Amino acid sequence: MKEDFLHYIWLYKKLDFTNLRTTNGEVIAILNFGQYIQQAGPDFFNAQIMIDNQKWAGNIEIHIKSSDWYVHHHEKDDNYNNVILHVVWENDTPIFRKDNSEIPVLELKNYVSSEELNNYRELTSQKSWIFCENQIAKVPNFVFTNWQERLFFERLERKSNPIQQLLKETENDWESVLFCMLAKNFGLNTNGEMFLKVAKSITFSIIRKEALEVTYLEALLFGQANLIPLDGEDNYPKDLKSWYDYIALKYKLDKPTIAPIQFFKHRPDNFPTIRLAQLAMVYHLQRNLFSKTIEAKSIQEIYKIFDVSVSDYWKSHYNFDKISSKKEKTLSKSFIDLLIINTIIPIQFAFFQNQGKDSSEFLIDLISNIPAEKNTIIEKFTTFGIKSNNAFQTQSLLQLKNEYCIQKKCLQCAVGLELLKK
Repeated sequence: MKEDFLHYIWLYKKLDFTNLRTTNGEVIAILNFGQYIQQAGPDFFNAQIMIDNQKWAGNIEIHIKSSDWYVHHHEKDDNYNNVILHVVWENDTPIFRKDNSEIPVLELKNYVSSEELNNYRELTSQKSWIFCENQIAKVPNFVFTNWQERLFFERLERKSNPIQQLLKETENDWESVLFCMLAKNFGLNTNGEMFLKVAKSITFSIIRKEALEVTYLEALLFGQANLIPLDGEDNYPKDLKSWYDYIALKYKLDKPTIAPIQFFKHRPDNFPTIRLAQLAMVYHLQRNLFSKTIEAKSIQEIYKIFDVSVSDYWKSHYNFDKISSKKEKTLSKSFIDLLIINTIIPIQFAFFQNQGKDSSEFLIDLISNIPAEKNTIIEKFTTFGIKSNNAFQTQSLLQLKNEYCIQKKCLQCAVGLELLKK
């Protein structure tokens, strides 16, 4: 038994109202169950009840056992002075206010049906992956679709948090924020944080000034990432080192303290050298990148913006001083999809939100044109009958799994609430 189940019972009025009585035998009539605002203090605010024909207005606190009142030290908290009813599953001790008056107690276990309790136990009994794995496919489509939309925007809210922080750090320079977020996602999970530190170490005005030559941008990025070899045989890394030393002196750059950039377990096309070279080419070819991504009206426009390759040196190299067969090394469609999901759409969401504009329909339409992601979580949902056709659905499922299923928040989930109704 968890307290959130009792919150669910009270919030959705899932109890037998006939002959409600306090543990002292007083007749209870509930006029208003109160507001469930989930903030500090009692669980339900501004409730109204009748106890033996006397009307009370105030707050309601819910616990598994009445003794939890003292376990949580509510007797020392003035926020609980106006509690008019203590709703518990089991009454194991009387509770008193600061003025020594006893708080009336309603013991819920006497008024909740066995069917309601069995539904809850069935939902929350341990399964191999998630609690509702044997039932989730039975949830009506309109319930699940509406819930997916809510989950998608919850995930966007979370992704927009670092964007808002970067806005504060850059004094609302959206171009700089986009550069930082792109750098992070060009680094993927392995090198993302290191790439982000590299991007943050370069004032974006420097990127603007040096973008006329892709060599200068490569010198900046590889130099700040400490990837230029000191004793290479090729002329190109020697030239990069010279350009980097000049640019670092010119702009008084300090190298960021970062962990070594990782190559291990990456396919060659995902080597950090190739990703930095591609990022440099993006900013060499695309001026006012932020405006272009914000003004893009379709997924095809964004694909065109990121249709870039690498400089000549990197077409025949994956690392410095090691020649390989020549290859264009353009950004793949699947990689651009990752950039759109993890950078472009969160940036658009944050920007339109700051402008006070509703972008929900546009963003759903945009991400719905991206194919479904492939990972173990999405594959597992598929085995339970939840199939995804696009990235809107997969992003929603990732939010569901990570923020609800793993956290065991079944009673805050539309799926869990719908299944309890059954």
